[in-house]
Amino acid sequence: FSCPMWSTRDLEAAKSLLDRSDAQCTSQWPLVRHVVALSGLFATIFVVAANTRSPQSFYTQPAVAVHGSNTARNVMSIHAHGRNRPTVLPTGVAMSTSHGALPEAHGTTTFTGEDPLQPISTQVTSLLSFFVLPIVGLSALLLGLRKRATFSSNTTWAMASVAVDNKVVARPKLYPFDRLEAEWQAHWDENKTYRTAGPGDADFDATKPKYFVLDMFPYPSGAGLHVGHPEGYTATDIIARYKRMKGFNCLHPMGWDAFGLPAEQYAIKTGQHPRITTEQNISNFRRQLKTLGFAYDWDREVNTTDPGYVRWTQWIFLQLYNSYFNEETQTAAPISELEAKGLSRQEIDSQRLAFINEAPVNWSPDLGTVLANEEVEEWKAKGHTVERRPLRQWMLRITKYAQRLIDELEPLDWPTSVKLLQENWIGRSEGANVDFMIGDCAVRIFTTRPDTIFGATYMVMAPEHPLVNQITTDEQRAAVEEYQKSCTFKSDLDRQDNKDKTGVFTGAMAINPLSGEEIPVWIADYVMMGYGTGAIMAVPAHDTRDGEFAVKFGLPVRQVVEPTDGSDWNGFTGMGTAVNSGFCDGLSSAEAKKAVIQWLNENNKGEGTTTYKLRDWLFSRQRYWGEPFPVVWDQATDTHQALPESELPVLQPEMDDFKPTGDTRGPLGKATEWINYSEGMARETNTMPQWAGSCWYYLRYCDPSNADRFISKEAEEYWMGSGGNPGGVDLYVGGTEHAVLHLLYARFWHKVLHDLGHVSTNEPFQKLVNQGLILAEDGQKMSKSLGNVVNPDDVIHEYGADSLRLYEMFMGPLSQTKPWSTSGVDGVYRFLGKVWRVVYTQNPSTMEWSLSDKVRADAPSNPVLLKATNLAVKKVGEDIEELKFNTAISQMMQCVNAYTSAEAVPLDLFTDFLKVLNPFAPHITEELNKALGGAKLLSEQPWPTYDEKYLVDDTITVVAQINGKVKAKMEVAADIDKDALEKLALDNEKIKAFTDGKEIKKIIVVPKRLVNIVVGGPKK
Repeated sequence: FSCPMWSTRDLEAAKSLLDRSDAQCTSQWPLVRHVVALSGLFATIFVVAANTRSPQSFYTQPAVAVHGSNTARNVMSIHAHGRNRPTVLPTGVAMSTSHGALPEAHGTTTFTGEDPLQPISTQVTSLLSFFVLPIVGLSALLLGLRKRATFSSNTTWAMASVAVDNKVVARPKLYPFDRLEAEWQAHWDENKTYRTAGPGDADFDATKPKYFVLDMFPYPSGAGLHVGHPEGYTATDIIARYKRMKGFNCLHPMGWDAFGLPAEQYAIKTGQHPRITTEQNISNFRRQLKTLGFAYDWDREVNTTDPGYVRWTQWIFLQLYNSYFNEETQTAAPISELEAKGLSRQEIDSQRLAFINEAPVNWSPDLGTVLANEEVEEWKAKGHTVERRPLRQWMLRITKYAQRLIDELEPLDWPTSVKLLQENWIGRSEGANVDFMIGDCAVRIFTTRPDTIFGATYMVMAPEHPLVNQITTDEQRAAVEEYQKSCTFKSDLDRQDNKDKTGVFTGAMAINPLSGEEIPVWIADYVMMGYGTGAIMAVPAHDTRDGEFAVKFGLPVRQVVEPTDGSDWNGFTGMGTAVNSGFCDGLSSAEAKKAVIQWLNENNKGEGTTTYKLRDWLFSRQRYWGEPFPVVWDQATDTHQALPESELPVLQPEMDDFKPTGDTRGPLGKATEWINYSEGMARETNTMPQWAGSCWYYLRYCDPSNADRFISKEAEEYWMGSGGNPGGVDLYVGGTEHAVLHLLYARFWHKVLHDLGHVSTNEPFQKLVNQGLILAEDGQKMSKSLGNVVNPDDVIHEYGADSLRLYEMFMGPLSQTKPWSTSGVDGVYRFLGKVWRVVYTQNPSTMEWSLSDKVRADAPSNPVLLKATNLAVKKVGEDIEELKFNTAISQMMQCVNAYTSAEAVPLDLFTDFLKVLNPFAPHITEELNKALGGAKLLSEQPWPTYDEKYLVDDTITVVAQINGKVKAKMEVAADIDKDALEKLALDNEKIKAFTDGKEIKKIIVVPKRLVNIVVGGPKK
């Protein structure tokens, strides 16, 4: 219990708390007397603690004080953000504002007064408290003491809500954002203000340049948006609005990556169809985005679950299915070319870009589906079982494009870090394939260091390698099988990151083709079928993982590379000189590589090759909520065939039970009528992954209503026209979590479509920007489980959409990670309030806003306003182009300060300012423009121009030095000549104090910067 009324320390803490709190009335004046009495009764016990506690501890304990007001005798409850701890101000506090008493304030209230006990020492106060406080408290209870004890505070704070005359009223707003934002959003919707005309539309202007700015579209989760989501959306909205004002046809759409496992899991739990859940979530997302005032063309909205969209996703799959990769041209080509060459059906199927393969996958029995590697940890953390199991799956032959995916990254305007991530994921390696014999079996390994082959002391195969069962001896079979089973519960990521090496000897021995030496063959989980050939030669002396494995299992270590810098050879992985390497001894590592590859080629034991870490894309999921494959199976021959395009889209059947059965065919395996396509023909029961719809959505935005093509030729050539660049989308903004897979898959699909002549550009996205993460106020990632998610709906309700937009851009550079701060929102909210009050004034009695006469057409211009406005136009435009939104806002704040200080503001200058603020805060600027007589929307007007002459200072500051040390600063004309500047310096009184009676040896004048006078001793 804290008594700030009499405790100096608690009084100071209470003042400090006011800086961080919003006030809300919770009780009536009679409670004041009760609180005073209780303060007196309990202060005796707690006074010592109250006077020794630090002010900071005040925030961690409930604190009660008493408050009275000159305008309303109400007790006010202060709630520190996120703490919900009521605090009541000391009795008799006089409340005032710069605009009137409490009910008439603009939302900022200043508490003023003085503390009569402040001069008394803390020790004396504490001593008297033991005797005086109980008496004072009881007297207050009995007599209703209402003596006002005032204190001094410079605290200014904004109230969330106050109770006046027994009624709780909303926080006085700095401007009526709640009314005007809703009105403008309705106006934009009704008038389709941001509709974007395209080729084929009557109002399309093809003479304008195009600008395609794209957000990574969201998955519409049930949780809705949190304040981290609008960051990138706001950035692209500012760019889009700016480009429109600069004369571009700007395409800025929004849609939904709506297929996904969460909706299906919800259906399993509740029985509600995933489509219903998805539509509800989309409706909420759309509502939230519209309340932020984003200038999306909602007529171009796409939804990956919409049948019209599914149709074209399946059509693109058929393009892959009916294509192969031509090794000579290094491009996709129609399967018909292979048919013309007379290849068999089996040979053709083995070359399709979409093909069937039995592959080890991450199978979750309880989820009843295959999970991508990047999904495994997420669902295991949620309590689901994941194991490795071989399944027949649809695959996409992305590996054929591996080199192109690397080479064609270079001309893209992407962050270097993202390019590097993609290159590392593709993982190009140059080396050699080498055949080791195990009995009658030739086991091929790939190595990037063929020069170290003489140092191979054992071989390791992946547990799932198809030859393991064949080479394992009977004595080792039980141990090998047990180890193989244990590996099925490990994901690829677990196996890659596992520092504790495990493995089992197979009992087999392999022959090193160069040395003829027999070496033992092991299986270990750190070797995977997904990279290379699924088998390695282990060189423990010069490979870290091999070395760790050898140490654990007591395997020999042999040096074959001598470091050139004299460092220890054991564990050395660099280049050096070959030793203990037969005919390679004495050669450099590079020379030894060439020599070994030449020997392998000449002796038919292998060859030099390039390989990639990238694996073919596993494209099947055992789910209901996904795009069905447009494929049927001939049950007699177990062969597949594509459905005709006329039967697209193939939609999921209506089902009531979505629960997995453990059947690897997935939930669709239960739809027996749907599966039976025709006599002897059955539908494919797997569905496509969520990646499918997100691989091409940017193309559908260009022509969303086209029923004849996925995109018309005219729309594609205009909106995806590169202007000499390889990429079509001019700016793509999204999170770094999609830096690899989404971008890689979208690039692959786009290249196939380009090869087949369906699109004109070779790359989808020319410029990529990753926005930084917005952390919670506690510095952690926002998460429902941590309870630290900030809902944008709450921020908009309290401060308005323009404040949220402005704050997210003002937090710092777009690409940086930043912590959320609600108090920071209040800062930009006050800035917008200042903008509002340049135009409006408020009646302190009625609280009504009315136009002032400060902004008017006949207001005289002055150099300060001309410079501030022209500088804002110049700086904001440049900063938007460079995505430096925070510095643009800073410049606009300086401009508003100039307007606020001025007696009058010319209408033309203020309108130019509203135009540059409009992309950031569209609601308030359109409202002010309308109030000032603007007949046309700001967003439909051209971006203002600036005049350089107003940016030039008439005067500049020049320093005057004596012997190199600054002694004076002089304001001089900007065009002052050298002689005049020298004379001004010599005549300066501060300089004369150092030169009078002294010998001036030299004067150095640097125009517009400084005058340095070198003086010596006294004049002779």
